[in-house]
Amino acid sequence: MGAELLQRTIYRSRPFGFDSAILDNILLFSRRNNERDGITGALICRHEIYLQLLEGPKDKVDALFNRISFDDRHLEVALLLSEDCSERLFPRWSMKHDPLQPWMWTRTEMESDGFLISRDSIMTVFEGLASEAS
Repeated sequence: MGAELLQRTIYRSRPFGFDSAILDNILLFSRRNNERDGITGALICRHEIYLQLLEGPKDKVDALFNRISFDDRHLEVALLLSEDCSERLFPRWSMKHDPLQPWMWTRTEMESDGFLISRDSIMTVFEGLASEAS
């Protein structure tokens, strides 16, 4: 039997009214719902930006990204990467949270409408976080 075909999606958004209570609420519900739907991933956040990786069955990941796109806690949602994958980076994490991950990009770059980063560059950030999580 072959490996399960999965979808990997990475997006950035700007939090609306960020505070620790909102973040805790997002993490609580994300972890419960993601576990139910077979989705794993990681959320790197700052007061001014979210960077999130989602991985799991394509229909579930696409539905979740669609809900996030219309969630009023997220502003300026931008899809950075969407691809098939055969292996999860965060197999044991319904939603890994790491607020201290160092950035490779400046705040100005991240908030730019034309901000484009390479697949390798963005994957390096999450692969580093995944290696720390295992």
